[in-house]
Amino acid sequence: QVQLVDSGGGLVQSGGSLRLSCVASTSLDRFSILGWYHQVPGQNRQVVAQIMPDETAINANSVEGRFTISRDKAEKTVYLQMNNLTPEDTAVYYCSGMILVSGYWGQGTQVTVSS
Repeated sequence: QVQLVDSGGGLVQSGGSLRLSCVASTSLDRFSILGWYHQVPGQNRQVVAQIMPDETAINANSVEGRFTISRDKAEKTVYLQMNNLTPEDTAVYYCSGMILVSGYWGQGTQVTVSS
């Protein structure tokens, strides 16, 4: 059973930084796509950043230049470095990964940015 465990959320002031971590229970090489999504109440889950097997990273326009996705295969961990946070970034953040046609999600970690 593949599991993803998110962590690293918290309360931070506007302009601050956080680093989210997602630890996988299996090798990252099994995943075709790894990414981070966020969700606010009443809205659909939206992609924030994705990283491909060749290390290509794709960011949502709203986080370009502020967020960086990366991964450490040895630690089986995907990171989301979030800088210059704004109140609009407040959401629950979820790690996600695809293996063949199956999608997997972390449990989510709350990020709250105060103004």
